[in-house]
Amino acid sequence: MADRPVIAVVYDLGAVSPLTIVDHLEPLGDVLMALRRSEHTELNRALIEELATVVDLAPDHDVAAEELRRHRPDALLTFSETCLGDAAELAERLGLPFHSVETVGLLRDKYAMRARLREHGVDAVRSARLEGPADWPAALAEVGLPAVLKPATGQGSRDTHLITEEAAGARLAEELLTGPDAGPMVLEEYLRGRDCGPFGDYVSVESAVVDGEATHWQVTGKYPLLPPFREPGQYWPAPIDEAERAAALALTTQVIAALGIRTGITHTELKLTAEGPRLIELNGRLGGYQSWLAELAGGLDPMELAGRIALGEKVEVGHAPTDRVYFVRSIQTPREGGLLKAVHGLREVLDLPGVEGATVMSRPGEQLPPTVSTAELVSVTGIVEDHAAMLAVVEQALGRLTFTIEGPDGERTLTSAECEV
Repeated sequence: MADRPVIAVVYDLGAVSPLTIVDHLEPLGDVLMALRRSEHTELNRALIEELATVVDLAPDHDVAAEELRRHRPDALLTFSETCLGDAAELAERLGLPFHSVETVGLLRDKYAMRARLREHGVDAVRSARLEGPADWPAALAEVGLPAVLKPATGQGSRDTHLITEEAAGARLAEELLTGPDAGPMVLEEYLRGRDCGPFGDYVSVESAVVDGEATHWQVTGKYPLLPPFREPGQYWPAPIDEAERAAALALTTQVIAALGIRTGITHTELKLTAEGPRLIELNGRLGGYQSWLAELAGGLDPMELAGRIALGEKVEVGHAPTDRVYFVRSIQTPREGGLLKAVHGLREVLDLPGVEGATVMSRPGEQLPPTVSTAELVSVTGIVEDHAAMLAVVEQALGRLTFTIEGPDGERTLTSAECEV
């Protein structure tokens, strides 16, 4: 029997769990989990070691590459935003297909990405980089208001804020640029979405790139953002017409080419404006919850697709189902945080027609940190006939879930709506 290929996965907290990674990639070869040192990987080490062979990544890329070389990997990939840089460096040293180091530098730096796209005539969104509070006046003059202030590198809408007033923006910029987690920030032109009714005014395009050729296998719909930019979920397919869909796919193709992406999976977020789709950002890996939606829908498996592309196969990229609506709606944690004491109503949610499951993302006894980033309490999944049915089921599910949370003023039982204020 021929030796099975070895698939190295550079791992940290990301779009897919270790169990899902091994479940979907093991049929293709032996999975080697290359762990980036973090609190998450240390907490989950015992589980990961039960699932696959584990290698600890040394901070030095040359050393880490030599350790991986001993296992003779045939492919290397990651599903974690924070691991893109390590994966690119390791793939280059091992001679394996992945995003180039240069491309990952663009993907991980929001200002550099915008600059490259402007050079190629693909994107004209105004943006400015801030290294410190002294850069605020020049950035404001360049971008204007309203604007979005966010970290140059980040994910999950971390520390992302809408700025509508100059003095408040200056104060916030100083706070974020001098705080304990300070790093470069980007001020970007605010893209105003068109009226999308009960749906979110943005979508994401899910793509596979093989030898520089991009195939877009789904356009994902979104729920309206919660303040300031928290993402409460997504669904297949997006409720847009063919003209807007074609424009979204064309823009995504241009962005992928301009950023020099030659291989792998991408997740591109686009704002639906009155003038047409505009780029929010592109992620060089599988988007969050895409594996959940694929499990609901059946057919195309993006995890398997990612693995086959990493192995260098000339894959035929199909398209995800669009015959029904498949959804994930995640109730967000309260922005002020608190100690989660109890989750109520799960049984009643599971009894709703159209609901397939409910996953507790934050467990009772967990201290919820104060945050304006995307952070989930419970994620509800389902399959329904159309978008109107989805909205009805989600409304019923949210109405049944409540959460007991202890804060400085004692315990309170909050509805889903109260959690998401």
